[in-house]
Amino acid sequence: MYIYPDNLTAKATLWLWELRDVSVIGVGLLLSVLALTQTGIFVPLVLTAVYAFLSIRFDGTSILDFIRYAVAFLFTKRQFYEWSPANKSQAPK
Repeated sequence: MYIYPDNLTAKATLWLWELRDVSVIGVGLLLSVLALTQTGIFVPLVLTAVYAFLSIRFDGTSILDFIRYAVAFLFTKRQFYEWSPANKSQAPK
């Protein structure tokens, strides 16, 4: 079932995923099945299943988004804090 967003600014979804995620999962499954039948390796299938689970959207966010935000906050984005007294007239000289 294809659900078009009500406000036309939200991303289109198909079941529990955005359409971009559905295409990534579909291509991943195709390549995973090909790798499984040709070489017997299960790793691509497991990675595709993990991505499919992490990209499930509920109320506009997914676990994958939360992980991306956490990595950005903790590692990749620079945090800048400026400490100053609340009342500058009471600052020690």
